[in-house]
Amino acid sequence: ELPSNVFLADEFLEYFDGFSIGSNDLTQLTLGLDRDSGLVAQYFDERNPAVMKGLEILIKAAKAKGKYVGICGQGPSDHPDLAKWLMDQGIDSVSLNPDSVIPAYMFLGKK
Repeated sequence: ELPSNVFLADEFLEYFDGFSIGSNDLTQLTLGLDRDSGLVAQYFDERNPAVMKGLEILIKAAKAKGKYVGICGQGPSDHPDLAKWLMDQGIDSVSLNPDSVIPAYMFLGKK
């Protein structure tokens, strides 16, 4: 959830079994904005290139060491294209809000 964890992913994986990424906090802290603020909330987007680069680094680091990597948070529920991208990157699990499970499943099942 912290950008510093992205930079130290390899070191953390020496001590932990993998990552459970919190997309809300990682996005908020990477972009330096408060997702609950009416002034800047419209800029909160897990698909921002900086956030996606951090996710990519974490997924690749975990996969390179044969460790688990999953994600929770609003991003994959709100953006099925992000869920697809995460799957393409090799993420092990994606948590979804109950109301988004069927739409995401249908989107991800398209060829």
